[in-house]
This record gives sequence, structure tokens and C-alpha cells, in this order.
Amino acid sequence: MMRQRAVMVEQFNSYSRDFPKKRNHDSAIELNQVPSVASFPDNLEPGTVELSLVEPELGRIILDLEALNCFEVVERQFENQGVIFNNAIALAPSNPAFPSKSGRIVIMGAPKSGAIEVSFLQPVHLVTSLVTSSRRTVLSAYNEQGEQIAEVETLGPNLAGSPSLIPPNAELIINVPNIHRVTFYAFDGHLTLAGFSFAI
Repeated sequence: MMRQRAVMVEQFNSYSRDFPKKRNHDSAIELNQVPSVASFPDNLEPGTVELSLVEPELGRIILDLEALNCFEVVERQFENQGVIFNNAIALAPSNPAFPSKSGRIVIMGAPKSGAIEVSFLQPVHLVTSLVTSSRRTVLSAYNEQGEQIAEVETLGPNLAGSPSLIPPNAELIINVPNIHRVTFYAFDGHLTLAGFSFAI
């Protein structure tokens, strides 16, 4: 089975005739429209992440992370919305390198650093999250048979105050049918999620 792959890019110094029109910053690559060469117009300002077009859609479910308590292990709290987490804990970050954009609470990978797994009780076609990490982060999607069907990643860390051109709370999006499970992996770095949403 062919799987789709996309990469967030942190260099903005060239122009490609194949690249889609820009939307606004803090965007992401739509996996079924990945250009052969990912590059950017000359007039982009440093700090923007100009990737592609994924418009908000009706029916998207956004998890209310503010309902969680700080240091609460996150597993089945959102099961009634069709989501189960693994290796996740709720935190209110005190480290300014991990700012929360969507509220006070974020989800961090723990006890194993840099890894979070999310399973869906019924297949979804869209998964999005705001990601801040001390290392490159890969978001992978799997079908019911456990086969990887899509992948999107950042090219490096995006901590607040770091020299990275990728801002904190970068939005990663996977938009393919038949997603049963996703994993976030930051290669043993520290990883936080905010604004997690999906659509059935």
C-alpha cells in the first residue's frame, strides 16, 4: 500500500512554481497536494511556516484539555469522544520554551520522553495538533491493520526562544482516510501537544 509523506520546511529562500498558494502562517502540508520541490517565495518573513491549504471543516472534534488536571495521566478521559491516549500526561508548562497557545494545559509524552500514541475508536480522516518539541517530531498515521499510511514531520526543534525558524506550537496535519491510530515521536526529546483535534 502506498503511503503519503510530507515534511515541514524551515528554509524560506527560494520560489517554486509548483507550490500552492499561501494561506497564513502556522499552517501545514496537505498530504494529497505535496509538491515535488518544497520551497517558498522570497517575501516570506523569518519565523513563518508557509506550508499548504487545509481549511477548517465542520464536524471537527477539538479535545478540551483544560478539563484535565495538572500531572494527570491521560488515557481514557476522552473515550466518550472516541479517543484513547497512551504514554501521555497533562501539564501546565512552567518552562517558557514550551508555551501553550490554546489554553493552560498541554499533553506531554511520559513516562517515555518524546512519544505519544493516540487511538481512535472509529476511523477518522483528519488529525491535527499544535506541537512544540526539543527535537524533530514525526506524526505518523496507521490503518486498522497497523500499516503506516501517512507521515508528516518538522525538520527540527521549535522551542520558544530558540533560533529555529519553525515557531512553537507548529500545526501538524494528516488528512487521509481510514486513520485508526497516530503516533507523535520526537526521538527521545521533550514533546508537548495542544489544540488536538480530529474529524470522522
